[in-house]
Amino acid sequence: MSALLWLLVTLPLGAGAVLAVTGLTATGRRYDRLIPAAALTASVATLGAAVAAALTRPAASAPLFAGMDAALAVDGLSAVMVVTVAAVTTAVLAFAAGEFGAGEFGPDENRGRFFGLMLVFSGAMLVTVTATTLPPLLMAWEAMGATSWALIGYGWRGPGKTAAADVAFLTTRTADLGMYVAAGAALAGGVTTLRLDSLPGAVAPWPHVITAGIVLAALGKSAQLPFSFWLSRAMEGPSPVSALLHSAAMVAAGAYLLLRLQPLLATTGWAGPLVAWSGAVTALALGLVAAAQTDLKQLLAASTCAQIGFVVLAAGSHGVAGGTTQLVAHAATKAGLFLAAGAWLTALGAKRLPALRGAARTGRTVGVAFTVGALTLAGLPPLSLWAAKDEVLAAARGEGTGLYVVGLAAAAVATVYSVKALWYVTRPLPSDVGAGDDTERRGAERHGTRRTARTTPVPLIALISAAAVLGVLALPGPASWLRSLLGAEGEQAPEPWEFALSAGVALAVACLVLWWASRPAAVSSKSRLAGGRRYFEDTAAPVPRAAVRYARNWLFLERTAQLTLVRPVLALARALAVFDDRVVDGAVRQTARGGLAAARLARRLDDGGVDAAVRAIASGARSLGRAARRPQTGLLHQYYAQAAAGFAVLVLIILSVR
Repeated sequence: MSALLWLLVTLPLGAGAVLAVTGLTATGRRYDRLIPAAALTASVATLGAAVAAALTRPAASAPLFAGMDAALAVDGLSAVMVVTVAAVTTAVLAFAAGEFGAGEFGPDENRGRFFGLMLVFSGAMLVTVTATTLPPLLMAWEAMGATSWALIGYGWRGPGKTAAADVAFLTTRTADLGMYVAAGAALAGGVTTLRLDSLPGAVAPWPHVITAGIVLAALGKSAQLPFSFWLSRAMEGPSPVSALLHSAAMVAAGAYLLLRLQPLLATTGWAGPLVAWSGAVTALALGLVAAAQTDLKQLLAASTCAQIGFVVLAAGSHGVAGGTTQLVAHAATKAGLFLAAGAWLTALGAKRLPALRGAARTGRTVGVAFTVGALTLAGLPPLSLWAAKDEVLAAARGEGTGLYVVGLAAAAVATVYSVKALWYVTRPLPSDVGAGDDTERRGAERHGTRRTARTTPVPLIALISAAAVLGVLALPGPASWLRSLLGAEGEQAPEPWEFALSAGVALAVACLVLWWASRPAAVSSKSRLAGGRRYFEDTAAPVPRAAVRYARNWLFLERTAQLTLVRPVLALARALAVFDDRVVDGAVRQTARGGLAAARLARRLDDGGVDAAVRAIASGARSLGRAARRPQTGLLHQYYAQAAAGFAVLVLIILSVR
């Protein structure tokens, strides 16, 4: 059984690595057109392994350090997630296979790099949901962050792509530090195995530190407040990347982790309410942000924060079953909506809502799929997110009426932004179709292709069909089965009046939005010409412009982060650099200069004093030697004369002395 689990995680990771490397070589580029088929084959095989693992529940481990294993296992919760991750990945890759050379991808784009990174991204998510110890979870967490950076910045030659990838990466990396704090606290608290199920047993007060680190990392990964703005910048990535990142991977990882670590949240007393309110406030605030957007991808991105907020709300309210249902239903819905948005971007060259007027009428399959997906996202009965939200709200009601009211308000706001998007794309077609092209390829003379790729319908229909019918998980029979599967038999189920109330609110809000949007004053949207193109402006917002501007700019979260964190840190870094250059390095340089001056002085003293004296002594010795050699002529009569002279001198000295 362990072989099946290793196969499940190594197949996408290995195949993705091979394809990514192959795409970098000249030989591999010759087979570039075969890479999508190879990636799709690997993804289908992974989906088969995921289904088999969900049925057989394998476990595997490998020794990592002394007393610490890298352990994986498939239990009830991870069984649901591995199938979801593998299925959504397969659908997204099937869609992306037809996008090269048509829309966001040029014909010469590196397919190996794209499909390889997507598989590695998916494989990292599979490791995340099956990890039972912190080391593999940390590794997968890091791999997911790194590949998300590479995927968001895939079109790195385009303006703003790399900056957006950097913002997303650095924001999530900042929150990810909490994971390392949690691992260190677990070791300090005596959990030397780093098993996830052992974390609540850490010695006090370390459980509080572990929980704080986990919650910080999870909120950052899931783009919850105050980290939500990175998801807006992530929209610079291609639509297939958004479809996977926003549905079954990355943003789902944080919410999943909070569901997985329910016992840890319960040990602290404060973590559950904090997480629940974080999710509820994010669902409401980012829902309002989504409602203010005029760009379809930005609307969907903000709605991801809001919808994942419901999962976080469930995690903090002990609603594992409701949170899991919401997570799976949202994954299918959001992946389908992003694929539809990507198909329109390819076909119409537009992603702004005013420019997408009538888009649902231009292609029946994409139009119907988007309509069903938007109605699902709106929480209208009997579609899946309506039932899933009621499961979540039932758990929230058990924690307090305030949570329930905020959650219900957030559900109403979800109806607003979903119906708003639906209203635009189902409007009658404008007379000058094509004038509203606002393609992302700025500066390039590239308009929509006026057709969708042949690979678009199948994955789109599959995802939207799943999004529509997954609501059966909230019916009494399937709901009991799901609770039993997740080990959450005692969780609170929604009352019939809750279903009726949420359905009534959703229907009432939908009718109100349609009535407001259909007023003559709202329908007469203005248009303007700029740069030879016609742009349509949204004039139907029934709220003050300042509030719209605040919400449209994502509550200025990024600017706030820039002002309160990034700029002070950069200023401090620059000040420290100046201190280092002028004080630390300056002292070192002055010390070095002093040493050089001392060395030069010593050299002068050595050259002019000691060396001069030595040279003088040597010169004198040489002179004495030369003088001493002069009498040594080798002639006997000269030696005799020298001896006689010497003897005469000696006699004179003796006579003088006496």
